[in-house]
Amino acid sequence: MRKSAALGAAGTLVSGALLAGAITATPAQAGEQHQRGSAEARGVATAAARAAKKGIDWQDCPADWNLKSPVQCGYVTVPVDYARPNGRTIKIAVDRARSTGGKEQRQGSLLYNPGGPGGSGMKFPNRITTKNPLWAKTAKAYDFVGFDPRGVGHSAPISCMDPQEFVKAPKADPVPDSEADKRAQRKLAKQYADGCAERSGRLLPHMTTANTARDIDVIRAALGEKKLNYLGVSYGTYLGAVYATLFPGHVRRMLVDSVVDPSREKVWYQANLDQDIAFETRWGDWKKWVAKNDATYHIGDTPEKVQASWEKLRATAKKKPIGGVVGPAELTGYFQNAPYYDDVWASIAQVWSAYRAGDSKPLVENAGPNLKDTAGNISAENGNAVYTAVECTDTKWPTSWRTWDRDNTRIHQRAPFMTWSNAWMNLPCATWPVKQQRPVDVKTGKGLPNVLIVQSVRDAATPYGGAVELHRRLKGSRMITERDAGSHGVTGEVNPCINKRVDTYFLTGKTDAKDVTCAPHATPKPSTAKALVGALDLPAVH
Repeated sequence: MRKSAALGAAGTLVSGALLAGAITATPAQAGEQHQRGSAEARGVATAAARAAKKGIDWQDCPADWNLKSPVQCGYVTVPVDYARPNGRTIKIAVDRARSTGGKEQRQGSLLYNPGGPGGSGMKFPNRITTKNPLWAKTAKAYDFVGFDPRGVGHSAPISCMDPQEFVKAPKADPVPDSEADKRAQRKLAKQYADGCAERSGRLLPHMTTANTARDIDVIRAALGEKKLNYLGVSYGTYLGAVYATLFPGHVRRMLVDSVVDPSREKVWYQANLDQDIAFETRWGDWKKWVAKNDATYHIGDTPEKVQASWEKLRATAKKKPIGGVVGPAELTGYFQNAPYYDDVWASIAQVWSAYRAGDSKPLVENAGPNLKDTAGNISAENGNAVYTAVECTDTKWPTSWRTWDRDNTRIHQRAPFMTWSNAWMNLPCATWPVKQQRPVDVKTGKGLPNVLIVQSVRDAATPYGGAVELHRRLKGSRMITERDAGSHGVTGEVNPCINKRVDTYFLTGKTDAKDVTCAPHATPKPSTAKALVGALDLPAVH
């Protein structure tokens, strides 16, 4: 899930919020390594044994899931609270596409998480059905398996506000002009947190990364796999790291791509401040590219002129929202795609160029809401609700507004592009209505095999230091660094230096004897083709 432009954009109601209600359950103590005999460890073992016996009843996917044959769908039942495995349960939606090779090539299932928190992995099997060349060799050996994590999509979806209200625009400028602006945003954040409790309270205390990792172990058992093969991107790297810590002996192969810093000191408040700075750096990279291609886009022939054009665009939208719906918050929400993925650099520059030439339609279509897209709006609100629920429940956040104000005011001075919109999105955690847990202390455990870490140096969403920290914590891991690049989700890019090593790892388990640094993938070329970012199938990210 890409970040919303501002918390004012947050909130929704998801149909089928079957666990909505008062907060009555006591949460399991997520956040410590499983100790032998702990209630959670016993609960996972019980749930996994049941799942292994039952398996998954694979069927054609429901028509409204938009997953066509040969992709198959099913459910895995998991406890809401692993300390009470005989208590309430929910169903986790899973899907798969069978491996394309023969029996002698098959190595089991490869489970995928694309990030978020709040991202769905259900499109992952399409990498087989569409014959994605980057994954063709791995697809011969593995069934590709996706899932909706707890609270997401078809897995007991949670909600925090009405979806139509969530997408309504324009929202307030995320950059405050006054203390009154800050008070208004604080009020919205509190309302959003209260809405999460009101609409999804019974599941909310159990919306943690640790519990999702436990769900993965139950899925592993239901698939009939003794050990897990896993690919995680963005937040999926943190989910994988927590799984590796809780279940080190259950890992066969694990690749993590674009890594969240797993240290308890970073998760999640400091990680978001670090992200603000990294976004500013990558925003600068895009401005340089736009300036270099000024003959195509006519936005500015120096990064400084591009920045001036951006500030003028924000000011114009603040004075009078473009198309009546695109204000500064919506602009930030759209343009932040550029620091995420250089695949969309040309598309965004072209949309901006068209606006400057007098055609505002592409900008309104991309940055504005589509109130008629009911299913899309429900999905967007649900993703934001899960993002908030997991990050807020995973760990303790500062409760003092003075702390938030001080830190974000300071960071905004050097990183104005995203800082305040990021702050408002996370501010519900300051008044979170359920007990906040202690994060898992990620580290190597007995039996953990070599984990492969892939990271670009200039990643905005998950700064490079996070990969270095995970590498330090997971003994025996190997790291592939893509230098002079910053796209989020490195394994999705064409870079033979990386692609061949990913194939080798999944097919043989082998890594280089030492860490490897690869040259960057190709820099995007300018294009004047009409392309709408909203139509692209971008990966979900933290």
